[in-house]
Amino acid sequence: MGRRERLKPFEISADWPTAPVADPIHESVRRYVVNLRTAIGEGSIRSAAESSEVNYSTLQAILTGRAWPDAITVARTERAFGARLWDGPVALPKD
Repeated sequence: MGRRERLKPFEISADWPTAPVADPIHESVRRYVVNLRTAIGEGSIRSAAESSEVNYSTLQAILTGRAWPDAITVARTERAFGARLWDGPVALPKD
C-alpha cells in the first residue's frame, strides 16, 4: 500500500497561513507558522536560521507554505526563540 500524497500548505489554503483552516491537523501546523512569524518579527529569516540552526531555505519554505515543518525544526526554533511555538494538536481537548 502506497503512501498518500501530501499537499503543500499553500495548496490547502490560498490564504496560508493567515486564515484558519478547517482540518485540525493542518490548523495545528498553521498556528505554528503564525507563531514562528511572530517570533521572527522584524528580524530576518537569515538571523532566525542562524540562531535556530535550521537551514535558511527550510525556514523560507515553511513560512511561504512550500514545506511542512518537522519535529526537529519545531524544537530548534522554540529553543532559539525561548518560546513555545507549537501549541499542540488542535483536535485534542484543552487541559
